[in-house]
Formats: sequence, C-alpha cells, structure tokens
Amino acid sequence: MPYDDSPPPTRRARPLSVAAALAAVCLTAAGCGGGQEPGEAGAASPRPGGDAATSTAPTGEQPEPTASASPSAKPLPKGPLTGRTVVIDPGHNPGNRDHTREINRQVDIGTGRKECDTTGTATNDGYAEARFTLDVSHRLRALLEAEGARVRLTHDADRPFGPCIDERARIGNEAKADAVVSVHADGSSVGNRGFHVILPAGVKGGGADTSKIVKSSADLGARIAGHFARTTGSAPSNYIGGNTGLNTRDDLGGLNLSTVPKVFVECGNMRDPKDAALLTSASWRQKAAQGLADGITSYLKG
Repeated sequence: MPYDDSPPPTRRARPLSVAAALAAVCLTAAGCGGGQEPGEAGAASPRPGGDAATSTAPTGEQPEPTASASPSAKPLPKGPLTGRTVVIDPGHNPGNRDHTREINRQVDIGTGRKECDTTGTATNDGYAEARFTLDVSHRLRALLEAEGARVRLTHDADRPFGPCIDERARIGNEAKADAVVSVHADGSSVGNRGFHVILPAGVKGGGADTSKIVKSSADLGARIAGHFARTTGSAPSNYIGGNTGLNTRDDLGGLNLSTVPKVFVECGNMRDPKDAALLTSASWRQKAAQGLADGITSYLKG
C-alpha cells in the first residue's frame, strides 16, 4: 500500500508552560489514553539483540536518500530554543538489512558487548521501522528548528548502514547536546499497544557511567511522555512500564554510553493492527513529532 512521506509542515511548535509534574499527571489521567484497552503491565521487553528488535517481516519500500545528517547550514530563526542543541537519533537504517554481517559485529556498550545495530521491525504489510523513524525525525527536526534549535541527526539514510549504537551515543556526546531523543517503534505481540519512553538506568562499568544523566534524562522522558500522550491521543504502553509510559533499562548501549540527557521513544507497536494504522498515517506521525517537540521544548525551557 502507498504511504505518505510528503515533506512535513514547518509550523512553529506551540508555546509551552507545562511542568514535568503536570506531564506525569497526564500519564495517569483518564482521557489521555485515547480509549485503549488496559492489559498486563510491566512485561519484559520483547526486543532482543541490539538496541531494538530485529524482525523477519518485509521492510517495504525504501525511503529516498535525503540531506546529510550534519547540522543544517541554513540560518535559524530566533526562538525559545536559540542556542540549544538537540540530536535526533532515527532508529536503525534502511540499508541495515543489506549489511547483516556488519551490523551483527559486536561493540562495547560499557557493561558488556552487543550487536552494532539491528534491522528494526516492520508492520505486517511491510512498512519498515527505519522508514517510520526517518519520517518522524524529519518532522521533529523541522519543528525544533522553527523554535531556533540547532538540530543534528545521527544519520539520514546517507550511509550504507548504521551507525552502530556506540557511535550513535558518541554523536550526541561530541555535539554536547542539551537533549538526545532516539526515535523507534516496537515489534511486540498483537494486543500490546501504546507508547513508552525508555530511560537510562544508573550504570557504571567500562566506558559507561550514566550517574550524571539519570535524573535529567528522567525529567526529559517524563515531559515527552506527558506531551506525547496528550498530543497523539495514544495511551502509555499496556505491556511495558506499568501503565506509566516510562521504562528504565541498563542494557542499551545508546543510553549506557551517553554523557548527555538521552531517552528512547517507542512510539507504538508496529505488529498490532490498531497501532500500525496510526504509525502508517502521515497525520498521526505529525502529531507524534509535535508531541516529541513539545516535550523536548518543555524540558529545555524548564
């Protein structure tokens, strides 16, 4: 089926004054969830291997290559995020499926070793997670740049595969980013619905030490979760995070190796038909980008 990957609008993100506490209230308030059915909460993540799951589902049509992942050279407008740097990390790479040997290479994540990257998941009819993450990341970049932020993507389908999870962390660190958001979609079972934000656990070992970013990342994640629920109408995950929309993990190299505030956002479950209908909708993806932008802006202005 065709999917709309048309260029996102560049309207400015809405002004925000919502504190993290208010965002947390939205997570538990009736009506924030868009009427999704409750389910067993706190289940273990179904994403083995690298920093996200590998799927055997077809990945569908590849997105066309776009501009470099380097920071934009165009002058930015003055806005509430002027002087701030945000790194957006689109999960996976459309080319990963053609470079399985390279992405299966083990890399150091500080507390152990893990695959360089994975192919990501896909909907049952072949809409690839890698395509979804690039589209949402482009929309998010446009919204943040309209607020004056310097935005860098870790990749823009402008390289054959990767980057590896350790390099993704290094890009945010070297940019001295004020916030890093890794955009993903999950590949869980049918009936598992909703979004969740993955926060870094306190880890220290090898090259990993998250002690300085655990608190700030938790603040960033809570604000994103509250705004994402409010803007998209999606509920917090009914299978991970105890219905809070927040999940702390110590096994993700992209978080373990970060020295700046960073979270992962699983925007929904691609393998559930109801969630997939949202993820394949361009209008919903714009809402997802807006929810992410609002959460990031709230954190940076807070």
